[in-house]
Amino acid sequence: MLEKEVSPKPTKPEWLKIRPPSGSNYLELKALLRKLNLYTVCEEARCPNVSECWGGGTATVMLMGDVCTRGCRFCAIKTGNPKGVLDHEEPQKLAHAIGQLGLKYVVITSVDRDDLQDHGSGHFAETISRIKKEDPNVLIEVLTPDFLGNPEWITKIVNAKPDVFAHNIETVRRLTKTVRDPRAKYDQSLSVLKTVKEIDSRRFTKSSIMLGLGETHDEVIETLSDLRAVGCDVVTFGQYLQPTKRHLKVQEYLTPEAFQNWKSVAEGMGFLYVASGPLVRSSYRAGEFFMEGMIRRARAAGGEQNGNN
Repeated sequence: MLEKEVSPKPTKPEWLKIRPPSGSNYLELKALLRKLNLYTVCEEARCPNVSECWGGGTATVMLMGDVCTRGCRFCAIKTGNPKGVLDHEEPQKLAHAIGQLGLKYVVITSVDRDDLQDHGSGHFAETISRIKKEDPNVLIEVLTPDFLGNPEWITKIVNAKPDVFAHNIETVRRLTKTVRDPRAKYDQSLSVLKTVKEIDSRRFTKSSIMLGLGETHDEVIETLSDLRAVGCDVVTFGQYLQPTKRHLKVQEYLTPEAFQNWKSVAEGMGFLYVASGPLVRSSYRAGEFFMEGMIRRARAAGGEQNGNN
């Protein structure tokens, strides 16, 4: 009897070696966030760029606690039921922290909060408003859950006027059921980005795709086409990395050259900006510099900003 052939586990390549976080800016930012009881996706999701971003004074703040009501199989954030608990002072605390740090571009994300009546959309909107009240020149990027595609909840956030509205498609259509929580649907994610543009075409929209989960070339092309069809302006590509043994295994490690190729492909499809690399994540400091320049140029040109429809 022939033994069943087992596919070898891909070996993590040299270009994915990550430095442990350190430096005075990193320690100062960490201390301030702990003091104000604020969470970051940088820590909770074990982002590989925490040293680079925190060392440069940038952090992606995570609203509404560190417990997510969903259980995506790629994500290291804790899953559970927060039972409606919400820190209503958090928007003001975050606005205060941003003022103390002197930040000019901030990225705000959150856990999924299906336990809240509006899934936390009002909390997002209030946070944006508080930050803008403290400093109207701060540029704000939000990376939101899908809010079940509810236009009313999405409208709350768009009307607060974040400069960039990001929502991640995460993976290709075929793998969505395997990779994401059952409540997170491919077309539902596309509808979030589409709704943002329908409400206010001036908002820049952004999404992210993880590679290395078993997707094919044609499937990635299809996903990019679907994102462009709903007016998505910016896309990022990053390597999926298995956070723990209980999460999905990596099927492939793509080379830096392969990521550069995807950058060229996406740019050729009309995206205004593409960040693509093994350690690139949706909220990536290098991309923020480009986004800041693009938004400020659009403001100076006469409109608040002009997205790519």
